Amino acid sequence: MNRAPRIAVFGAGSIGCHLGGMLAAAADVTLIGRPAPMAAIERDGLTLSGPGRARREVRGLTVATGAAAAASADYVLVTVKSADTRAAGRELAGRLAPGAVVISFQNGLHNPEELRAGLPAHRVLAGMVPYNVVRSGPAAVHQGSGGALLVEDAPQAHRFAAAARAGGLALALHPDMPGVQAAKLLMNLNNAVNALSGRPLREELGARAYRACLARCQREALAAFRAAGIAPARLGPLPPRWMPRVLGLPDVLFRRVAAAALRIDARARSSMWEDLERGRPTEVDALQGEVIALAARHGLPAPANARLAALVHEAERAGPGGARRWSGPELLAALDAPDA
Repeated sequence: MNRAPRIAVFGAGSIGCHLGGMLAAAADVTLIGRPAPMAAIERDGLTLSGPGRARREVRGLTVATGAAAAASADYVLVTVKSADTRAAGRELAGRLAPGAVVISFQNGLHNPEELRAGLPAHRVLAGMVPYNVVRSGPAAVHQGSGGALLVEDAPQAHRFAAAARAGGLALALHPDMPGVQAAKLLMNLNNAVNALSGRPLREELGARAYRACLARCQREALAAFRAAGIAPARLGPLPPRWMPRVLGLPDVLFRRVAAAALRIDARARSSMWEDLERGRPTEVDALQGEVIALAARHGLPAPANARLAALVHEAERAGPGGARRWSGPELLAALDAPDA
């Protein structure tokens, strides 16, 4: 095809708006999301900011609030929270053009499978966003760290990959997306720690006590993965099995060994922190909850993940601004509390 690809982003929150805004330089993009942010983008345009590049003002984006707006798309990027994946499949079913390709850019392990079950007539590919994006204004999103998008290596992905690269997105096609998703889950276990800390990611990861909480979660996850025969892909300089040990290093040594992990924008925070701040349900059940369930299926304990999940649910119930902010030593002690 000679024309630019038509791309719909279904669930255009922070990540979805970032992807759609970047792609708009090389594709015909429609953002489908909540009424308030879509109205703000229609009125003011979308502002993108991030590491190593100038602010980008994107105007003329098509915005919508319903799945029908994806009807003519060549590609549909699904960026809803994991708890909404089945509903997304139901809403998109019967509305997509023949041959439309769906790409899941979501956290967790099972979203592509759920979309395939709901959209059997369409090719569904797995994707992964390695960096964090937060909303910095009603019509603005900020990318806080770097990395390349990963998408399942399939012929149907090639045209999308070309458009993404033309729009300025680093992207690689990967042959082992289940391994990639498992590795991303290991990293995303920090979302709960960061959300409960209330601190920017760079500050939180720079503190050994917070890292010790994450290391416990990762050890439980790695044990569950081994029992299930899941092999996390190596996405960085270290094998996944080394990550908990590195997290336990003293701060000075950690800064030397894991300098890349701390090369994060000072404003960067996890999406779970943003959800708590805005009074929205978090994805903790698709992250810590995934480890808890997988461990249980193989007769293994996952107390650190269970305790953090419970604390995040307490914070959800507290509402915007009401959640406790935990220091590193307090959070680590909470993992050892008798009721943990």
